[in-house]
Amino acid sequence: MQSILPETNSNENQTNFQIGNFLKRYHVSRLLRQSNFDKEKGFSCFHIFRFIFILVFTGKNLYRFLHMNHAIDQPEKDTIYRFLNSTRYNWRKFLLTLSTLIIKETVSLLTSAERVKVLIFDDSLFSRNRSKAVELLAKVYDHTEKRYMRGFRMLTLGWSDGNTFLPLSFSLLSSENEKNRLNGINSLIDKRTNGFKLRKESMKKTTEVMFELLDQLAPYGAQADYLLFDSWYAFPKVILNVMERNLHVICMLKAMPKVFYQYVGKSMNLTGLYNYIYKKPGRARILASVIVELGKDMQGQPVKVKIVFVRDRNRSRKWLALLSTDTALSDEEIIRIYGKRWDIEVFFKMSKSYLKLAKEFQGRSYDSMVAHTTIVFCRYIMLALESRNSRDLRTIGNLFYTCCDELQDISFVTALFLLFDLLKEALREHLSLSGQKLEEFISQFISSLPSFFKDRLQLSVCES
Repeated sequence: MQSILPETNSNENQTNFQIGNFLKRYHVSRLLRQSNFDKEKGFSCFHIFRFIFILVFTGKNLYRFLHMNHAIDQPEKDTIYRFLNSTRYNWRKFLLTLSTLIIKETVSLLTSAERVKVLIFDDSLFSRNRSKAVELLAKVYDHTEKRYMRGFRMLTLGWSDGNTFLPLSFSLLSSENEKNRLNGINSLIDKRTNGFKLRKESMKKTTEVMFELLDQLAPYGAQADYLLFDSWYAFPKVILNVMERNLHVICMLKAMPKVFYQYVGKSMNLTGLYNYIYKKPGRARILASVIVELGKDMQGQPVKVKIVFVRDRNRSRKWLALLSTDTALSDEEIIRIYGKRWDIEVFFKMSKSYLKLAKEFQGRSYDSMVAHTTIVFCRYIMLALESRNSRDLRTIGNLFYTCCDELQDISFVTALFLLFDLLKEALREHLSLSGQKLEEFISQFISSLPSFFKDRLQLSVCES
């Protein structure tokens, strides 16, 4: 009778090798030191980081792993939580440095200069619904469940070339309204630390934090052509502020009655504009497009944008509207580029369902949640690279790089298909993702990973 232990050990060894190779190739130990990670005593910060990083791939939670393994080089529970609760470590700088390093040294080499690269902004619920004593815990409205829940809004900035999505930065937002905050800041926190700065940031307006994340990204040199976001942030003031940072915007629009656009000398809201312009006859997917004035820039000059109206196949006699500040783009190209925004939805689903975001540790401090979220993002980055390496023959070597074509960018048809499935409702409060389509994308992503990662991820889901 053949034992299953050799195969299990082989998979574990292969997993450890791949993780070790990732951490070594991108100098994670050095990046941690550059981000103010230094040990007080005992295990190094890199050693503890690696231990937490690999935990999800073992298929065990922290309690089970510590009680089933008694290695000499294994940190204890208190050591791990001291690491997560530290206020001195600069987790945001670490994630930004790691992501931009990977973009420059790996992904950009596989992507032609002509391909459109985008930044993507979106937020997702960071649920702590069963918690009571978590620092800065707030009541947050969940647009999927249509009710308030306890937790945070995880505002995330990511980068994509159409094939690989990499998270760059995030902020766990509590609430700017003091009435919605269930707990305040720990009074013992040193106000000079990175942890205190993140706490203060969590109580600011979403759009204010959005621009802070964009400004912090500038010194790291992550090149992008457009910023994508949904209708939740699509206000003229926000769009104009992004343009002042020399970045074009492509976003979904919401039919707000008090937001007006200037067209042929008239001021109209989005619904009035749609009713005024000529639409294509028949069952055309693109109903109409028009160039309007959104407002004025800092020099007082009018800012022109292009609005594309698309038929919503999920609702009869309804439409969706996309805005682009780059008026030279064709209607089809605007829709195709906006289709890249689906990447961040897949990222949220992957992080929550497979990588144990907000589930692996139940710490009460704000620092522990920021630390663990950063580690989960790093896990996704490694898996995204493994997926890219398994599909892109140009990663094999110079001969294959010369002979093989670049991976195909997202097509117009695919972008339109994703657009309809992602945006079932024009208003943010009616947004609901198709479970079947979401599972298809996740299954496709998982199926493209090496077998040992697929096995580990499936095992982890079963036991969680």
